[in-house]
Amino acid sequence: MRYISLLRGINVSGQKKIKMSDLKSLYEKQSFQDVVTYIQSGNVIFDSDIRDRSEIIKIIENEITKKYKFNVPAILRTHREISDIIKKCPFGSVDIALEGTKVLVTFLSARPTKDKLGLVKKHVAASEKIVLKGKEIYLYCPNGYGKSKLSNTLLENKMGLAATTRNWKSVQKLVELSE
Repeated sequence: MRYISLLRGINVSGQKKIKMSDLKSLYEKQSFQDVVTYIQSGNVIFDSDIRDRSEIIKIIENEITKKYKFNVPAILRTHREISDIIKKCPFGSVDIALEGTKVLVTFLSARPTKDKLGLVKKHVAASEKIVLKGKEIYLYCPNGYGKSKLSNTLLENKMGLAATTRNWKSVQKLVELSE
């Protein structure tokens, strides 16, 4: 099975530094095959015969903790799931050149209850949009994600789940690389 792991909070502002070449080696030592990394934010595409997602996540998180002495939550999706996320975009067709960094997807560790989204909606600016679909939150931040109150930390705290956010350019590239 082809998987994409999305690591939370590595190589951000000089924190939790992991070289992608080292991360690739770490995955390969766990018998994951055809390992490919994409940019420094902890996107790893790989094949595995293991079908139990919780087992894969446990392996990844434990090995990172063992090697680097810090915890990093891992969120796992398949190629098909990432493809479906693109197809289900509630904002229609996204022009990568114009809006590739203004449309984002927050990947959650589990499906939240609808009432949790209500806690987040209080922080949505008038120009922004937020849509929950399954285990993903689609964000539209026309003034830029850095200026939005919809940070990954806020979403994690309000949802009570691990989360990691990627812009639309990255989501598109992950599908392309995982084909």
